[in-house]
Amino acid sequence: MKSPGRPVFLERDLYRRRRVIDAAKLLPILGLALFLLPVLTMDLGQPAHVSTSGRLIYFFSVWFFLIAIAFVLSRWLRPEVTARAPETEPRGEAKGPAAPES
Repeated sequence: MKSPGRPVFLERDLYRRRRVIDAAKLLPILGLALFLLPVLTMDLGQPAHVSTSGRLIYFFSVWFFLIAIAFVLSRWLRPEVTARAPETEPRGEAKGPAAPES
């Protein structure tokens, strides 16, 4: 028999939020792989065919890409802004400084 407990599937919004959290957790691993890719593809017996400027362009391009992806993921994970009622002052308190009593 089925137990009438929790539903089998998650709500669509909660499911998407969890997938975005998973993507955010994998972002450092992606960054490490992208930074190590030139090292892994180097042929150690041959002289380097890529100039230092090309490596720097690659490095900063990957760095910018990771920052942009982290920015997008953080925006998706940001809590929803709810409209709050304006704060009201407690009754009996006056606005501004109290007048001196004479």
